[in-house]
Amino acid sequence: MTEKDLKIRTRKFAIDVLNFVDSLPARRSGNIIANQLGRCASSVAANYRAACRGRSHAEFIAKIGIVEEEADESTFWLDIIPETKNVSLSEVEPLLKEARELTAIFTAASKTAKQNKHK
Repeated sequence: MTEKDLKIRTRKFAIDVLNFVDSLPARRSGNIIANQLGRCASSVAANYRAACRGRSHAEFIAKIGIVEEEADESTFWLDIIPETKNVSLSEVEPLLKEARELTAIFTAASKTAKQNKHK
């Protein structure tokens, strides 16, 4: 997957999540989840863009680490939504699948970048 592909994919993830959180019920747990999930999912896209513009390898590694953390946090919030009875698992499953895949991609990218630092 190219840098451009990942920029498109993380942007789509952010937009899909932001549209999804607008559909959560307006109750206390729904609002908490919407705020947290919206922030971390949009951060995946924003920080990936920043990583691609990194001025050094160290800056790239730092930003990719943030992307990895934010993707993982998105997975957490999406994973608990059905248990909070805000929406069903079937409604959240496509976003949860994408969050897990993005977490795996950026975990691998982070490991590779750290290994390449020592070369």
